[in-house]
Amino acid sequence: MDRIVVAYALYLLITIPLTVLVARTLSKHGRAFLAEVFADSPALAHAVNQLLVVGFYLVSLGFVTLFLTSHAEVPTAREVFELLSVKVGVVALILGAMHLTNVLVFNGIRRRHLAPAPGPRPAPQPYPGMPQAPPFPAP
Repeated sequence: MDRIVVAYALYLLITIPLTVLVARTLSKHGRAFLAEVFADSPALAHAVNQLLVVGFYLVSLGFVTLFLTSHAEVPTAREVFELLSVKVGVVALILGAMHLTNVLVFNGIRRRHLAPAPGPRPAPQPYPGMPQAPPFPAP
């Protein structure tokens, strides 16, 4: 079997389970954020969580498959592992960035939902010692 095919197989055997692990972690722990945000609607919290996970899978697995190919020559086992380490390392960094993005999205949703609703603004108060403007004449 060609060494590049072995490298491709090992790459997929590492990156697909890694993607699944990160997605499950996001789903499991993101559920707590969303349950707090959508406390009045648990079905909506579940739906949002599932949509975020599906989006994560689509983007991650799309990147994994697009990043699969290589035009490198790999005549030795050492070069197979070197190619594999670069490819898996890049995928791990991308997954980490996507995980961080999802956590920031969860936190942003939570903050927005828990922030107090803006009320009417109080009338501006004059500074102490500031002269008062004369009242406008009545029409």
